[in-house]
Amino acid sequence: MSIHTEDFSEGFDAAPARKPRAKAKPAVADVAESSMRSPTISPAPVNKHEEALERALRPKLLDEYVGQAKAREQLEIFIGAAKKRGEALDHVLLFGPPGLGKTTLSHIIAAELGVNLRQTSGPVLEKPKDLAALLTNLEANDVLFIDEIHRLSPVVEEILYPALEDFQIDIMIGEGPAARSIKLDLQPFTLVGATTRAGMLTNPLRDRFGIVARLEFYNAEELARIVTRSAGLLGAPIDAEGAQEIANRSRGTPRIANRLLRRVRDYAEVKGNGTITREMAQKALSMLDVDPRGFDVMDRKLLEAVVHRFDGGPVGVDNIAASIGEDAGTIEDVIEPYLIQQGYLQRTPRGRIATKAAYQHLGLVAPQSAGSLFNE
Repeated sequence: MSIHTEDFSEGFDAAPARKPRAKAKPAVADVAESSMRSPTISPAPVNKHEEALERALRPKLLDEYVGQAKAREQLEIFIGAAKKRGEALDHVLLFGPPGLGKTTLSHIIAAELGVNLRQTSGPVLEKPKDLAALLTNLEANDVLFIDEIHRLSPVVEEILYPALEDFQIDIMIGEGPAARSIKLDLQPFTLVGATTRAGMLTNPLRDRFGIVARLEFYNAEELARIVTRSAGLLGAPIDAEGAQEIANRSRGTPRIANRLLRRVRDYAEVKGNGTITREMAQKALSMLDVDPRGFDVMDRKLLEAVVHRFDGGPVGVDNIAASIGEDAGTIEDVIEPYLIQQGYLQRTPRGRIATKAAYQHLGLVAPQSAGSLFNE
């Protein structure tokens, strides 16, 4: 089995989808969110070195994969059935906040099937020929992974429809009056699409996925298991309380847990004897401005803006973005989901509202109307 990262265009703009695309830049396989938040607590990949470290810590098979029990069970059954029949696995859509394991699962799917993985990203596939080059090079039952699939251009998406349904593509040969369309047969393959914004997928594309899995935030126990496993791979001594402390501050996200682990390991090696204990983890994470709830500077700025500048809300995301100097797309994709999941923020049709928990976290007394549009 081989794993490839494909680049079939001259470049793409890595800015969030909400902004117009700028002049193309050199292409990379993954697109990081543009954010002013601390790179330590951001769920987006920071640089190629960080990406390489994260890849080294990824589980390779479903048996090694921690968390996402429902998605894992479903994939185990569907993969087993496809292998038994000798067929390509049905197309898979993975969606959820960044850093929860969508890319990891795509690699695991290919490994469990014993086939090749071809990896690319929605913004890279700018022209139909980019997608055609990928599809025509797939071998039987291979896995094609498209990250940020919601950012596929409409013209590329149109080419993808017959490929997903009939394993065929229509391509134009020649130009002008002499141009003609020819149909090419493809090898059966599995498309694994990943997105943080499932709502931005068109209905025709969404309907062509036979397997849809939403990835949820991890609980602290699952993250502690991930931290312990990763520490073993890194050769970093850690006790159970140290692993739990890191897990508690990881925002329910394995990528953040592994990143915090590496920074705490650095701190323990310089300031201690190399062993990661609860006390060592607390000191290191406090130095990094990661509080006991896993909030960083940008989380606190957002809550403070809603509470102090907008009287607890409701307030629109664009106003919040302007007040804290952050991109609205990053707020929606990266910062908000955890705050909402933890009960510090509510998203309503009229805007965002700070809950009583948000006031308490900031050391304030919550008004009676906190967290509600209807209380007087």
